Formats: sequence, structure tokens, C-alpha cells
Amino acid sequence: MKKHYEILRELREDSDKTQAEIAGELNISRPQYHLYESGKRQFKLEHIQKLCKLYGVSSDYILGLPKGLKHPER
Repeated sequence: MKKHYEILRELREDSDKTQAEIAGELNISRPQYHLYESGKRQFKLEHIQKLCKLYGVSSDYILGLPKGLKHPER
């Protein structure tokens, strides 16, 4: 199973974006974003939400969770 930081890097590369461009979308520095992609720093919730919207994927996907997890009924 892929690690979340590997998935994050793949999403960025597949969208032909640089670390600096994604860092700008998150309003953080490129070195701070690099720490996310290298697995040396944990994401802030607000950054996960922005990345999901930016890439059009679920947080489950970015976090590397298995498909088919149940969600509580509301």
C-alpha cells in the first residue's frame, strides 16, 4: 500500500504542477510543502481539504486508505 506522501507526489506530478505551485495554492512555503511530500510533516486538515478539491479526489484516497470503507449514516 502506498504511503500518503507518495500519493501526494504522484497527484502533483500527474497534474504537471511544481511543489511551488501547490504550496502557493495552500498558502505555505515550498520547503514546508516539501516536508509534506517527504513524509516528514503531517498535513493540516485545511490542507487536506484544499488538496482534495484541487485534485478532485477524496481524503480517503490521499491518505492511502482502502476502498470501500463505510461512512456513518446521518
